[in-house]
Amino acid sequence: MEKLLNDLLMCEGISGYEENVAKIMAEALRKMCYNTEIDNFGNVLGKLGKGKKKLMLAAHMDEVGMIVKHVNEKGFIYFIKVGGISDSILSGKIVKIINKNGERITGIIGTKPPHLMSMEESKKLTRYDNMFIDIGLYSKDEVLKTIDIGDQIIFEPNAGILNDNVYYGKAADNRIGCYAMIKVMENLAKSKDLDAEIYACATAQEEVGLKGGKTASFNINPDFALVIDTTITGDIPGIEEKVSILKLGKGVAITTIEASGRGTIVSQKVRKLMLNVARENMIPHQIDVIDGGMTDGATIHINRKGILTGILSIPTRYIHAPTSVFNIKDVNSAVDLATKTIYKVAKEL
Repeated sequence: MEKLLNDLLMCEGISGYEENVAKIMAEALRKMCYNTEIDNFGNVLGKLGKGKKKLMLAAHMDEVGMIVKHVNEKGFIYFIKVGGISDSILSGKIVKIINKNGERITGIIGTKPPHLMSMEESKKLTRYDNMFIDIGLYSKDEVLKTIDIGDQIIFEPNAGILNDNVYYGKAADNRIGCYAMIKVMENLAKSKDLDAEIYACATAQEEVGLKGGKTASFNINPDFALVIDTTITGDIPGIEEKVSILKLGKGVAITTIEASGRGTIVSQKVRKLMLNVARENMIPHQIDVIDGGMTDGATIHINRKGILTGILSIPTRYIHAPTSVFNIKDVNSAVDLATKTIYKVAKEL
């Protein structure tokens, strides 16, 4: 696994706490951009090229996680969730609490043992607000010497290769999109005839309201925006094809509509352009129609007077969980299609 991808997957950065991810992204963008900055909201903006058109690439940096809410007298830590996490996956998970010194304190998410539950309790899913984190200390005073209320909590960092092209890692949503965006910018930096200003934007707080995409696109006011994110696959047990036919290893997904239209409805002009680019260049791709979930595109495309926006989604298993699984070939097809789409838009749109 390439070091940049590994570093992004292993880094901590829940919504609103993306500073360390931003440092990685800014360092990578400075290698090919003549101007790179971190704005007031925490978005990382990198700029290359010159021309009349302004084209924007966007990928969000934040991951889902938790925040320390309360420590009881016995030293158990209560938390709130940040972003969409199912309570069903939390019990027994290893987490890391990031304190003000940047130290990672290991904890275990605990619940009342099923042996001690009443019959009625055992029939119900345990809610997160009835869970707690155990860091092995015995009092509130001990815990508060190391941890503060408001510290971020992430799932235990992990990254690796399962088999051949199948990779895994924490926060694949959307660090693999961030990685892909860097690779696209590297490709574009090599061009000598790209007549456009290209803005790469690593956005903050997507998981809690698509916020960074809104502020960044208002600032840039691009003629065209291309979002790179992840999407769920349908190639695991329990998901019918009518729900999702997306598969790992079959290419990047070209998203046509999000959240049954509550999110982005990609314009026919943009959809046709991207499909033509994929077909003309024989880039492996799939079509994604989403009835739940949105990307930064949902706020970008309705900003100012409206912004033409395309969305590329990398098929990923188990997003919003401690570990996700993806195929690096799909990431590479996202890079290829995004690069060639930007070239096409710069010349023709």
